[in-house]
Amino acid sequence: MGAVKTKRMPRAVREQQMLDAAVRTFGNRGYMAASMDEIAELAGVSKPLVYLYLNSKEDLFTACIRREARALTEAVRAGARPELPADRQLWSGLTAFFTHTARHPDGWAVLHLQARTHGEVFAAEVAAMRAEIVAFVTQLILAAAREAHRDPDLREGEVSGLAEALVGAAESLADWANATPGVTARQAATTLMNFAWAGLGDLMAGRHWTPPGDGGGVDAPGAQSEVTSPVR
Repeated sequence: MGAVKTKRMPRAVREQQMLDAAVRTFGNRGYMAASMDEIAELAGVSKPLVYLYLNSKEDLFTACIRREARALTEAVRAGARPELPADRQLWSGLTAFFTHTARHPDGWAVLHLQARTHGEVFAAEVAAMRAEIVAFVTQLILAAAREAHRDPDLREGEVSGLAEALVGAAESLADWANATPGVTARQAATTLMNFAWAGLGDLMAGRHWTPPGDGGGVDAPGAQSEVTSPVR
């Protein structure tokens, strides 16, 4: 392999170029199989320059995780517009989530597959991002309870559990959507809203499902939820 010739450009621009190449390589080949030589060649720079800018393969991978996590979190927050009703906020936030993961499949693979399985330090970076998103979804659920004109009687632990379940479902659905040809971000978001929001809507209306032996069925026997799909 001949020496790589590089043009002079601002350090920040060059570094993003290296991160782009690294995310693509880590996402496609995995952390262990990816080589600094391959990343440098894809970025159009020399391997010593990659080390000069980003120190080591571990530091480069960490930088990729942090950049992709920040981009995903910002996309979700920007999508869930605060002026909308709670269900529409969740719908638009989910649509933003699935749009981002579809447009950046390598970044999603780095976050959801590679970082979680290659060391505690990497996993902790992703856990921090996930905790931020779960906290955000928790606030959306609490806002929905307030919009229902009720004194929210959901326990804090229950609300946190609902947010964890919703985020976990979104993560799994993103994997499925990216692996299934023809599934759009809108379709994925609609699927999750139809799966999750109808149940949340019953909770907001005070209709709680209880296990057999604890009263059975929902709190108001025979009550029918009138929740409709948020999408027309």
